[in-house]
Amino acid sequence: MTPLTYFTLVLALGIAAQWLAWRFKLPSILLLLAFGFGLGHFTGQTIDSYLASSDVLLSAVGLCVAVILFEGGLTLKFSDLKESGTPVLRLCTLGVVFSFILTYGAVYYLLGYDWQVAALLGAILVVTGPTVIAPLLRHIKPSRKVGNVVKWEGIVVDPIGAILAVLVYQAALAGDVDAAMDQILHALGMTLLVGVILAFLLAKIIELLLKHHLIPDYLHSVFLLAVTATAFAASNAIQSESGLLTCTVLGIALANQKSVSVKHILEFKENLRVLIISILFIVLSGRVHLDALGQALVPGLILLAALIIVVRPFSVFVANAFSKRLTLKEQFFLSAMAPRGIVAAAVTAIFALEFEHAIAAGKLNPAIGEVTQLMVPIVFIVIVGTVAIYGLLGAPLARRLKLASKNPRGILFAGAGRWVQLTAKALHDDGHDVLLLDTNYDNIARAKLEGIPAMRANILSEYVEDELELNGLGQLISTTPNDEVNSLASQDFIHIFDSRNVWQVAPSDDGAHHRNATAKHKRGRICFPGRPKFKELETLAYQGGVVKETTLTDKFSFDDFNQLYGDGHILLFYVTEEKGLRIANDEMKEPGPGTTLYAMVRPEDA
Repeated sequence: MTPLTYFTLVLALGIAAQWLAWRFKLPSILLLLAFGFGLGHFTGQTIDSYLASSDVLLSAVGLCVAVILFEGGLTLKFSDLKESGTPVLRLCTLGVVFSFILTYGAVYYLLGYDWQVAALLGAILVVTGPTVIAPLLRHIKPSRKVGNVVKWEGIVVDPIGAILAVLVYQAALAGDVDAAMDQILHALGMTLLVGVILAFLLAKIIELLLKHHLIPDYLHSVFLLAVTATAFAASNAIQSESGLLTCTVLGIALANQKSVSVKHILEFKENLRVLIISILFIVLSGRVHLDALGQALVPGLILLAALIIVVRPFSVFVANAFSKRLTLKEQFFLSAMAPRGIVAAAVTAIFALEFEHAIAAGKLNPAIGEVTQLMVPIVFIVIVGTVAIYGLLGAPLARRLKLASKNPRGILFAGAGRWVQLTAKALHDDGHDVLLLDTNYDNIARAKLEGIPAMRANILSEYVEDELELNGLGQLISTTPNDEVNSLASQDFIHIFDSRNVWQVAPSDDGAHHRNATAKHKRGRICFPGRPKFKELETLAYQGGVVKETTLTDKFSFDDFNQLYGDGHILLFYVTEEKGLRIANDEMKEPGPGTTLYAMVRPEDA
């Protein structure tokens, strides 16, 4: 197989796995690993066949992980820590310590491995990771507080785990922890010093360059990519393996400066992350032979059980003991949310090779060589197991603990005009989740008097995007009288609810010549059949329009419904047992028996 064929297969299989995972609602990592194992087994080729040295692979993997952690850091806002700061701090300090000790004990006593291997696996497996946490959070949609805890922990502990692995490796080379203590403390201090100072220095330089428009817009994303790579390389050159910390802190620093926006850069990095994860998982899993997986199966399953049943719950509960910031239910959920991802796989691959080099150089006892070769397959078994188990149990557990809603289909209304109040009240009275946002005090006051959940806030504010609790809500309808605000709100919420769940009322220029109309890609989907505009809906409401709820039956069809209310009604929503609350639109299929319709009708037809 030529190098071109191999790398093309890697890319094609990676994207195919991502699409299949989306299509069938499966964790993408499971398919990526399966495709990687299959590629290595059926072709007999691995990435090593096309590289001059394993050092090339180590450098490439490290750089890719650095980019992933930088992108993860860009998603972390200090405002998230108002409620979750203390739990995050405890989990990233005490939780890491307990997790390391317990995992070390499990590997050393249950599996009987040497202390060097046990300590290294203990360090690596303290990580969780944004690559698996982010998709799970999008699927589960837990409360903002507990979601922020999981998100922050998943990104912050990754460089911590990598630093721990470096310290363990140095102790292993010294042959004794006490003998290497001075070296370990020096390395730890230098890593923290270099990582933090270099990251903040680069963040300030980037901020000034962007603020004074010294970099053209089209170069923003690739410039930051280059800076991330430079930061990783420079940091590692100054202090070995400090680059991951530098890139993580760099992302956090840029995300929390106030001078310039980096949201457009984040979108590019998210797309790049998908590509990197797809390639890395297939390349790394393709290096694992099925025979090695078979040998690692029993120890891998034992370690997996220990991590899920003992290590994670104990670490969470003990780390948060005597703290009132997390409820018992929230701690239970956190105990069942520690999937391992690409960082664990990549760091294990790196240090497995480092161990092999050290053994070949006579720096480590050759007796641990066989066990060293099992580290990578063991970690892959842990990755598969944790992703599968936490992925399957996470959503039902969150719903059971009342920390998330099942398939949230509630409506977030951006705007609280008269017709919105009538509609939201009908939905709310029937048990559907709704929330009205508006900057108009009178609109919000009237909505609250009707018992409708409402808040005075600007849909375009950072508060709404970063801090508003969206539990139970899964769809947005931009319903303000301002077409531009509706379009901007739709664009902002596409990455939260996905484009298929972001709607807006038809703009006033709908159907106009393309020179005068808003571009389609800059607005949400147009809601309601016939594409009524805001003025039509508001006029009907002020003329005494009523929102009627009607359930179709075998004897009362959709045609009967249309005949009953004539041309004067506007169909708004429909509810089916399978899909829940849906927004009516021109593309909807004709509803059948059992479907409940919500329509605004003329007062004489009510």
